[in-house]
Amino acid sequence: MRGTGIGGVVVALWLLFGVLAAYQRDYFSDERDVSCKTFGDTALTIVAGPLNYFGVNPKITCDTRPSR
Repeated sequence: MRGTGIGGVVVALWLLFGVLAAYQRDYFSDERDVSCKTFGDTALTIVAGPLNYFGVNPKITCDTRPSR
């Protein structure tokens, strides 16, 4: 069961790097309007974790038109 603790630490560090990258990109500022796009960009940046520091800049597009 030792591997479970190490895996949890790795996941926590991964997400911590993602939160740090989102903070550095000002995704948590009060001036940003909350929308599907801003929420999606922030969530993807956090999930991408340390990949952000290797050039990954995840973006999302949201189609807000209703489907027929």
